[in-house]
Amino acid sequence: MLFDFARIPHEQAYKLVVASVVPRPVAWVVSQDRAGNVNAAPYSFFNAFSDNPVVVGIGCGPRAPGAVKDTLANIEATGQFVVNLVSAANAEQMNITAIDFPPGVSEITEAGLTTTPSAVVKVPRITESPVALECEIFQFVPAGRHTIVMGRVVALHVRDDCMLDPAKFYVDTPKLELVGRMHGRGWYARTTDRIEIPRISVAEWEARKKGAAD
Repeated sequence: MLFDFARIPHEQAYKLVVASVVPRPVAWVVSQDRAGNVNAAPYSFFNAFSDNPVVVGIGCGPRAPGAVKDTLANIEATGQFVVNLVSAANAEQMNITAIDFPPGVSEITEAGLTTTPSAVVKVPRITESPVALECEIFQFVPAGRHTIVMGRVVALHVRDDCMLDPAKFYVDTPKLELVGRMHGRGWYARTTDRIEIPRISVAEWEARKKGAAD
């Protein structure tokens, strides 16, 4: 079926996109204002976009008409943030930090989480997260109602038991047990069900075609 985005309300276009572009990794973003007040919030409009420099991006929507979310306001104020990745073990706590608490309420405290000082940026990371990416602002990209926050990754933390070989920078990715965002308001996917599809070189592809023709 065809859905012409020029002819349907943007709410319906959004519904179609988030139900089909799945799974999406979850950025559990920690930021803080100039006074040092820490905020934590999850974003599933998130991914990595560049390798040199390493740049990740999150899409921050508005909190209310004419207002920006705390995450965006804090990053605009300090230029720093930390992206924590979400494992199955802390998915419920991540969901708690998505609650629209009133000002002055700590999402991290409400979720029973703790923080650990970062190595490069002033913003702390979530201790319970298996991976944390320390970021400095690279660029703000206006995108309609959203602002795409591009962050340059300046340091990355991986839980010790999730490294296969630190000297070779090999991560035990399955052991991270990360989750991804799916459709609707509450569906997620585990990354424990995997298939391996090796990359094919031109020579291998030509040999495969030749074998099929023989």
